[in-house]
Amino acid sequence: MVRGRLMARWAEFQAAERDMAGRVAERFAIRKHKTLATLRKDGSPRISGIETEFENGEIYLGMMPDSRKLHDLRRDPRLALHSPTDDPPIDRPSGWRGEAKITGRAVEVSAASSPVAGAGRIRVDITEVVLTYLNRAGNRLVVESWHPGRGRDRLERA
Repeated sequence: MVRGRLMARWAEFQAAERDMAGRVAERFAIRKHKTLATLRKDGSPRISGIETEFENGEIYLGMMPDSRKLHDLRRDPRLALHSPTDDPPIDRPSGWRGEAKITGRAVEVSAASSPVAGAGRIRVDITEVVLTYLNRAGNRLVVESWHPGRGRDRLERA
Protein backbone atom coordinates (compact mmCIF):
# COMPACT_ATOMS: atom_id res chain seq x y z
CA MET A 1 0.00 0.00 0.00
CA VAL A 2 1.23 3.47 -0.87
CA ARG A 3 -0.29 6.56 0.77
CA GLY A 4 -3.58 4.83 1.46
CA ARG A 5 -3.78 3.18 -1.96
CA LEU A 6 -3.93 -0.57 -2.16
CA MET A 7 -1.95 -2.30 -4.87
CA ALA A 8 -2.21 -5.76 -6.40
CA ARG A 9 -0.12 -8.00 -8.55
CA TRP A 10 -1.55 -9.23 -11.88
CA ALA A 11 -2.19 -12.70 -10.38
CA GLU A 12 -4.37 -11.14 -7.66
CA PHE A 13 -6.41 -9.28 -10.28
CA GLN A 14 -6.75 -12.49 -12.31
CA ALA A 15 -7.96 -14.40 -9.25
CA ALA A 16 -10.51 -11.71 -8.40
CA GLU A 17 -11.78 -11.02 -11.95
CA ARG A 18 -10.81 -13.88 -14.27
CA ASP A 19 -13.08 -12.83 -17.17
CA MET A 20 -12.11 -9.15 -17.06
CA ALA A 21 -8.41 -10.02 -16.69
CA GLY A 22 -8.64 -12.25 -19.77
CA ARG A 23 -10.22 -9.46 -21.82
CA VAL A 24 -7.62 -6.93 -20.61
CA ALA A 25 -4.72 -9.28 -21.45
CA GLU A 26 -6.27 -9.90 -24.88
CA ARG A 27 -6.38 -6.15 -25.56
CA PHE A 28 -2.71 -5.81 -24.63
CA ALA A 29 -1.78 -8.78 -26.85
CA ILE A 30 -3.21 -7.42 -30.12
CA ARG A 31 0.01 -5.57 -30.97
CA LYS A 32 3.59 -5.54 -29.78
CA HIS A 33 3.83 -1.85 -28.87
CA LYS A 34 1.84 -0.24 -26.06
CA THR A 35 1.92 3.26 -24.57
CA LEU A 36 3.50 4.11 -21.22
CA ALA A 37 2.91 7.36 -19.34
CA THR A 38 5.49 8.48 -16.77
CA LEU A 39 6.23 11.75 -15.00
CA ARG A 40 9.17 13.97 -15.91
CA LYS A 41 11.31 15.64 -13.26
CA ASP A 42 9.16 18.81 -13.51
CA GLY A 43 5.94 16.77 -13.06
CA SER A 44 4.77 17.02 -16.65
CA PRO A 45 3.70 13.80 -18.40
CA ARG A 46 5.86 11.81 -20.79
CA ILE A 47 4.37 9.30 -23.25
CA SER A 48 6.61 6.53 -24.58
CA GLY A 49 6.27 3.35 -26.57
CA ILE A 50 6.81 0.18 -24.53
CA GLU A 51 6.60 -3.58 -24.76
CA THR A 52 4.92 -5.54 -21.97
CA GLU A 53 5.12 -9.13 -20.75
CA PHE A 54 2.38 -10.87 -18.81
CA GLU A 55 4.40 -13.64 -17.18
CA ASN A 56 4.05 -15.81 -14.05
CA GLY A 57 1.26 -13.70 -12.60
CA GLU A 58 3.08 -10.41 -13.14
CA ILE A 59 3.24 -7.57 -15.67
CA TYR A 60 6.77 -6.62 -16.71
CA LEU A 61 8.25 -3.76 -18.73
CA GLY A 62 11.73 -3.80 -20.20
CA MET A 63 13.70 -0.60 -20.77
CA MET A 64 17.01 0.31 -22.30
CA PRO A 65 19.69 1.71 -19.99
CA ASP A 66 19.61 5.49 -19.66
CA SER A 67 16.19 5.72 -21.29
CA ARG A 68 14.18 8.73 -20.16
CA LYS A 69 11.26 6.55 -19.11
CA LEU A 70 13.54 4.41 -16.91
CA HIS A 71 14.93 7.54 -15.24
CA ASP A 72 11.37 8.83 -14.78
CA LEU A 73 10.27 5.62 -13.04
CA ARG A 74 13.35 5.46 -10.83
CA ARG A 75 12.55 8.99 -9.64
CA ASP A 76 8.74 8.64 -9.44
CA PRO A 77 7.33 5.12 -9.85
CA ARG A 78 3.78 6.16 -10.83
CA LEU A 79 2.80 4.98 -14.30
CA ALA A 80 -0.06 4.31 -16.66
CA LEU A 81 -0.14 1.72 -19.45
CA HIS A 82 -2.48 1.89 -22.43
CA SER A 83 -3.19 -1.06 -24.69
CA PRO A 84 -3.03 -0.82 -28.45
CA THR A 85 -6.40 -0.15 -30.07
CA ASP A 86 -8.24 -1.29 -33.16
CA ASP A 87 -10.70 0.79 -35.14
CA PRO A 88 -14.29 -0.46 -34.96
CA PRO A 89 -15.50 -2.34 -38.04
CA ILE A 90 -17.04 0.27 -40.38
CA ASP A 91 -20.19 -1.76 -40.94
CA ARG A 92 -20.59 -2.83 -37.28
CA PRO A 93 -19.37 -0.30 -34.66
CA SER A 94 -20.51 -2.57 -31.84
CA GLY A 95 -17.76 -4.96 -32.97
CA TRP A 96 -15.13 -2.66 -31.47
CA ARG A 97 -13.26 -4.82 -28.95
CA GLY A 98 -12.24 -1.81 -26.86
CA GLU A 99 -9.12 -0.73 -25.05
CA ALA A 100 -7.52 -1.38 -21.68
CA LYS A 101 -5.60 0.79 -19.23
CA ILE A 102 -3.57 -0.18 -16.18
CA THR A 103 -2.26 2.30 -13.63
CA GLY A 104 0.11 1.52 -10.84
CA ARG A 105 3.64 1.76 -9.58
CA ALA A 106 6.92 0.53 -10.99
CA VAL A 107 9.03 -1.87 -8.95
CA GLU A 108 12.48 -2.44 -10.39
CA VAL A 109 13.52 -6.09 -10.42
CA SER A 110 16.66 -7.83 -11.62
CA ALA A 111 17.36 -7.52 -15.33
CA ALA A 112 20.16 -10.10 -15.08
CA SER A 113 18.71 -12.11 -17.96
CA SER A 114 18.90 -9.13 -20.32
CA PRO A 115 21.68 -9.16 -22.92
CA VAL A 116 21.91 -5.36 -22.52
CA ALA A 117 24.01 -4.23 -19.54
CA GLY A 118 22.19 -1.71 -17.36
CA ALA A 119 18.77 -2.45 -18.84
CA GLY A 120 15.81 -1.95 -16.55
CA ARG A 121 13.19 -4.59 -15.83
CA ILE A 122 10.09 -3.22 -14.14
CA ARG A 123 7.25 -5.08 -12.45
CA VAL A 124 3.94 -3.22 -12.38
CA ASP A 125 1.99 -3.19 -9.12
CA ILE A 126 -1.61 -2.34 -10.00
CA THR A 127 -3.76 0.42 -8.51
CA GLU A 128 -6.46 0.38 -11.22
CA VAL A 129 -7.49 -1.58 -14.31
CA VAL A 130 -9.97 -0.11 -16.81
CA LEU A 131 -11.60 -1.80 -19.79
CA THR A 132 -13.58 0.39 -22.20
CA TYR A 133 -15.77 -0.92 -25.05
CA LEU A 134 -19.16 -0.46 -26.74
CA ASN A 135 -22.31 -2.27 -25.65
CA ARG A 136 -23.89 -4.86 -27.97
CA ALA A 137 -26.05 -2.23 -29.68
CA GLY A 138 -23.00 -0.06 -30.28
CA ASN A 139 -24.72 3.03 -28.88
CA ARG A 140 -23.25 3.27 -25.36
CA LEU A 141 -19.74 3.31 -24.00
CA VAL A 142 -19.15 0.71 -21.28
CA VAL A 143 -16.41 1.39 -18.73
CA GLU A 144 -15.45 -1.41 -16.37
CA SER A 145 -12.90 -0.67 -13.68
CA TRP A 146 -11.27 -2.67 -10.91
CA HIS A 147 -9.43 -1.44 -7.84
CA PRO A 148 -7.67 -3.58 -5.20
CA GLY A 149 -9.77 -3.80 -2.06
CA ARG A 150 -12.76 -2.21 -3.77
CA GLY A 151 -13.50 -4.60 -6.60
CA ARG A 152 -15.17 -4.01 -9.92
CA ASP A 153 -17.46 -1.22 -11.10
CA ARG A 154 -19.33 -0.92 -14.39
CA LEU A 155 -20.99 2.10 -15.95
CA GLU A 156 -22.52 2.89 -19.31
CA ARG A 157 -22.55 6.29 -20.95
CA ALA A 158 -24.47 7.50 -23.97
